[in-house]
Amino acid sequence: MMRPTEDTYEELQTAFDYFNNDLFDGVLPHCLITLQREKKSYGYFSPKRFVNKEGQTTDEIALNPAYFAICPPEEILQTLVHEMTHLWQNHNGKPGRRGYHNKQWARKMESIGLMPSSTGRPGGSRTGDKMADYIIDGGNFLKSCQHLLTQNYRITWADKFPAREYIQAIITNGNTQDLEQWGIDITQLEIEHKQTRVKYTCPVCKVNAWGKSTLNLICGNCEVRLEHYR
Repeated sequence: MMRPTEDTYEELQTAFDYFNNDLFDGVLPHCLITLQREKKSYGYFSPKRFVNKEGQTTDEIALNPAYFAICPPEEILQTLVHEMTHLWQNHNGKPGRRGYHNKQWARKMESIGLMPSSTGRPGGSRTGDKMADYIIDGGNFLKSCQHLLTQNYRITWADKFPAREYIQAIITNGNTQDLEQWGIDITQLEIEHKQTRVKYTCPVCKVNAWGKSTLNLICGNCEVRLEHYR
């Protein structure tokens, strides 16, 4: 009998406990790990987000399952550790203002083998409001993650409707093998992607715009309604 809830949260808790011991010296408190489909976000950390009837609170680490089928396991675990660093700073350091990734957070990330970058690539800013990161070659995270993945660790369940901003890139580049391994219908994804945005054209000046098929757009120059085609 399948037990998808148990599978999913046991796997995430196993990864949390493993990285807590291996990268954070076991100092992180337990938190509530959730799955949230936050648009254009791999995950987030929210302090003291949950409370019980006794008045005890716990922090939340949320991961977006819409990326599970389109990202390698290293990137899913990378997101988890990114948010675990926020958890570490919230209890052992001085977090920046809401949403801001400060220098203390950046230094901790580097120390565990993840390089903060506003672009997710070399050369990006180390601090800021919206931050990504990339794995440092030979760093602690890479070594730790590789060891975990050799222990038959895996993510069993993934959202069958991947994050939309990745669909076109996957289809264009032909990198559909991982999706097919998850049993995701590539043909259906192509149809859904085409239906999410349509082209609008001004019948007078021929200016173009793209958006949902339910929009009612007016050309600012000609003051006429834009026509759209599926």
